[in-house]
Amino acid sequence: MKKILLAFVFLISGLSLKAQSTYVRFETSLGNITVMLYDATPKHRDMFLAAVKKGVYTDAQFNRVIKDFVSQGGELDDSILNQEKQHPEWGAKRLPAEIIPPLYHKKGALGAGRDDNPDKASYFNQIYFVAGKPQTDEQLDAVEEKRKVNMPEMRRALYKKTGGTPRLDGDYTVFGEITEGMEVADAINGVSTDKNDVPLKPVKFTVKVIRQKKL
Repeated sequence: MKKILLAFVFLISGLSLKAQSTYVRFETSLGNITVMLYDATPKHRDMFLAAVKKGVYTDAQFNRVIKDFVSQGGELDDSILNQEKQHPEWGAKRLPAEIIPPLYHKKGALGAGRDDNPDKASYFNQIYFVAGKPQTDEQLDAVEEKRKVNMPEMRRALYKKTGGTPRLDGDYTVFGEITEGMEVADAINGVSTDKNDVPLKPVKFTVKVIRQKKL
């Protein structure tokens, strides 16, 4: 009975995400990845689409890859922060966080990078895919204890089954997820890197909108 109920919960969760308005394709040097952008995070969805239109993610690179953690693409922190330091008149431009509890750092989630600002606001031109190994009960218990929260059973079950990075929950905005090409994301996360987590062989990608409808 418990297995049946768990399967039902997963089914309902999946159905709730099928009616999203926008899908994009990451055409990478290792294959293609299809991503569904969440309508529940409209500012980040639109921010990302605007960056795609501007060409930010044309011949871009996954420039920071940490195995079993994340694969990051777009502008690097140092580049963004150095530009802001050189041009203080610009200010630190950030997008207000859209951290929504039902959207979390499961394997394949698409998140927005940020610096250590107290509002947890996002960079405009930096994204990451969550990798992450399957979690144990002990690891999840430790996350709950540190954050003083009780993790929903469905989320806990998914973290144990397919993995993710639960320690990022509540600190970064998740605004999409992989629907096809998880094996490509795994290949990207498995490339060889130097001591600074930069791939030894560039992993390039271009993002294209493949489905978009007005809300």
